[in-house]
Amino acid sequence: MQGKILWADDEIELLKPHILFLEAKGYQVDAVTNGADAIDKSVENAYDIIFLDENMPGISGLEALAKIKEINPLVPVVMITKSEEEYIMEEAIGSKIADYLIKPVNPNQILLSIKKNLDHSKLISQKTNSNYQQEFRQLGMQLNGRLDSKEWTELYSKLVFWELQLEKIEDSGMRQILEMQKKEANHIFSDFIEDNYLDWLNGTEEPPTMIHNLIKEKIAPKIGSEKLAVLVIDNLRYDQWKMVEPIFSKYFTKEEEEIVYSILPTATHYARNSFFAGLLPSEIEKRFPQLWKNEEDEGGKNMHEKDFLEANLKRLGKNVKWSYNKITNVEAGKKLNDQFHLWKENDVNFIVYNFVDMLSHARTEMEVIRELADDEAAYRSITVSWLEHSPLLEIIKKIADASIRLIITTDHGTIKVTNPVKIVGERSTNTNLRYKAGRGLSYNEKEVFVVKNPHEAYLPKLKMSSEFVFAREQDFFVYPNNYNHFVNYYSNTFQHGGISMEELLIPYVVLKPKG
Repeated sequence: MQGKILWADDEIELLKPHILFLEAKGYQVDAVTNGADAIDKSVENAYDIIFLDENMPGISGLEALAKIKEINPLVPVVMITKSEEEYIMEEAIGSKIADYLIKPVNPNQILLSIKKNLDHSKLISQKTNSNYQQEFRQLGMQLNGRLDSKEWTELYSKLVFWELQLEKIEDSGMRQILEMQKKEANHIFSDFIEDNYLDWLNGTEEPPTMIHNLIKEKIAPKIGSEKLAVLVIDNLRYDQWKMVEPIFSKYFTKEEEEIVYSILPTATHYARNSFFAGLLPSEIEKRFPQLWKNEEDEGGKNMHEKDFLEANLKRLGKNVKWSYNKITNVEAGKKLNDQFHLWKENDVNFIVYNFVDMLSHARTEMEVIRELADDEAAYRSITVSWLEHSPLLEIIKKIADASIRLIITTDHGTIKVTNPVKIVGERSTNTNLRYKAGRGLSYNEKEVFVVKNPHEAYLPKLKMSSEFVFAREQDFFVYPNNYNHFVNYYSNTFQHGGISMEELLIPYVVLKPKG
């Protein structure tokens, strides 16, 4: 049997051909002629879908709908009516109907409504699987070609699209194939970065748009000509942006969206300082020796973003009213929301919001967060839930109401690490699991990307003979002593600092307020 249907209509005899058509398709149909019987039947039986005529004697379709929803809130109810009056449509839609049909209806209309409501997920699953199978071959061919920096962003965008599509369906087979394809892509991408990264920075090859040039190339040209808000959500991956995009789309129209490149290490200390300063790390250290802190220095490494931003805006000739706010907890978010009237008239407002970064660290350290964000889909889901219930959403609404254009970006992404790689270093070596900086590091050169001379990568030279070593793909560094403990503790956690599409390829989005 395909499904059990209840159909209530005071002219049910006239619908006999429709019922016979559905029964021939394998559906069981119970027919009644009034709202009271429809209610009684829905108490006695579990129906897969209910068709209700809106205009019946006695209890009307809308009244029956309300009672049926009390009995079984989840059953899909299709309202059928002769009337095209708007208030009836609004009333029915407000009562959470599954579909709305205008008489006279034909059998295929009914069948379509049934399939849309009962077979929806199965049909979508079949179509999504079929479409990805076709795309799989196309993506495979692209991976075998020599992709340039722009083609890599396009390929990553497609992989994220399919990841989010396949996540919605129950069949996990294609998801596993996509994971394998993404793993292969990350391996080739890591080789691509090793081959090209230093050439981009040193001018021997045309670089893509990179985070240290974002303000100069993308944001500064807009400053002064219109009011702007620049929202930097720390650690926001491109897939997380695509998940929260529908929330923003209620208040904004998307004008631009592209994927740009972060820098190495893909860590806040380097990437976000570079974003605000408009300079690479060694250039910041040279220009601001009192403000830049190296790995071995005590104290916070991102305490001077505002100073770097001020100097950057001055260098770009932007003599405008601006503000900078960093939000690291709910109270700070509420305070910024309450103070909106103080900063809404500025030419440009920069807001750093730290939640996603805190989530990735909390997931490593707290068992309950590990449980809640067990996999990539759950990690994305928590990001959506956070935004829907955070002070940031209120700020976003106010920005839209004030007709301020909104730019969203981040400093780097994060990747779920699964493969431990052994490294040995001095006691003073930094603790990050995706990159190491220091002297006397011992590792397998085939497993890592090594920058022997940090100045080539525009990174500070920490001590004589110091070097930077980066983990690739889903690797993470572990010291040989107490090896098993750290492998078990950090495996399947979200980390950043190294080379992967998830960390290096970041969103840059421009949104125009609606209305």
